[in-house]
Amino acid sequence: MRVVVVAESFLPNINGVTNSVLRVLEHLKANGHEALVIAPGARDFEEEVPDYLGFDIVRVPTIMVPLINSLPVGVPTMAVTQAMKTFKPDVVHLASPFVLGAAGARAARQLKIPAIAVYQTDVAGFALRYRLSALVNASWEWTRTLHNSCARTLAPSSVTIAELENHGVRNIYHWGRGVNAEQFHPKRRDEHLRATWDPTGAKKIVGYVGRLAAEKGVTRLQALAHRDDIQLVIVGDGPERVELENLLPTAVFTGALGGIELARAYASLDVFVHTGEFETFCQAVQEALASGVPAIAPNSGGPIDLITPGVDGELLDVETFTAELPDAIDFITDPVRYDRMVAAARQSIKGRTWDSLCRQLMRHYQEVIDQPVLRRRHAV
Repeated sequence: MRVVVVAESFLPNINGVTNSVLRVLEHLKANGHEALVIAPGARDFEEEVPDYLGFDIVRVPTIMVPLINSLPVGVPTMAVTQAMKTFKPDVVHLASPFVLGAAGARAARQLKIPAIAVYQTDVAGFALRYRLSALVNASWEWTRTLHNSCARTLAPSSVTIAELENHGVRNIYHWGRGVNAEQFHPKRRDEHLRATWDPTGAKKIVGYVGRLAAEKGVTRLQALAHRDDIQLVIVGDGPERVELENLLPTAVFTGALGGIELARAYASLDVFVHTGEFETFCQAVQEALASGVPAIAPNSGGPIDLITPGVDGELLDVETFTAELPDAIDFITDPVRYDRMVAAARQSIKGRTWDSLCRQLMRHYQEVIDQPVLRRRHAV
């Protein structure tokens, strides 16, 4: 099978979209398929990656969106269509399509190649968070048009599927996200690392992992900053870091971590708190649970499918999240209840491996490839 992946975000920019694409490419490579990636170029301060696993990467120019400086955007060019013509794919995979992905969808239609749109980013939610309310309706209209031009849309959670359906998107199928259950594992817990975060050894370690950007709502952790029995640990980097360091002066900021270092950080937490309400899935919650760490998140989006309240974590109302957080986290002081939640957290990710998710994806690819051409071309 020959697959073109049009990624709205890709290396060296690391986020949920990039990580999902990397896992798909790894599966394609391991199973003898061919792939080409079309993605935004690196920003000025980043080193561009020329290929991944031997798969070529076609780059387009990158611009930064005003106000949303955590989201570099690829500028569509004729290189998108030309790359597809040259590569001759069987299917086009649009990873979180919006700007570059729209060009990919248009090129696929012109060339009569089936395209699958993988919905991963709540752009309308981002617009709300950045106080761009005038763009919310336009964002949904664009999303509907783009996704309905594809053979099918894959969405990661029941909440997301319902929201897409409510906004007129058709042909939606559930496709979640896998987790590396060997990398993210309770055995990675590191007492030495915990001691560097809390030399007293007396505090509970509460952490956040993710981008430090406005849409992630990390400022909500201020609700825990006054507690002497808690040490906050913030793993990640982004445009809000300086502001957050000033807001949370006693928190430990590790910067961005990856690989085993990241897995060790997760497993060394006592509780994971995700603060953003615009997650279509929330891989960070899943990685925390795999690490045996109970998770708290807003009762919104993807975490609703991942966290069972009172069993492996808690879901808090978005409007009252900050006020509820100090009390919600108190299960950490009950050893029996806490140990039960730790065990349940790890158990909750059983069967959610990337291998199984990628095998599902291959079936989606084959099904749209097998559709007659006339049925592939949905009206916009």
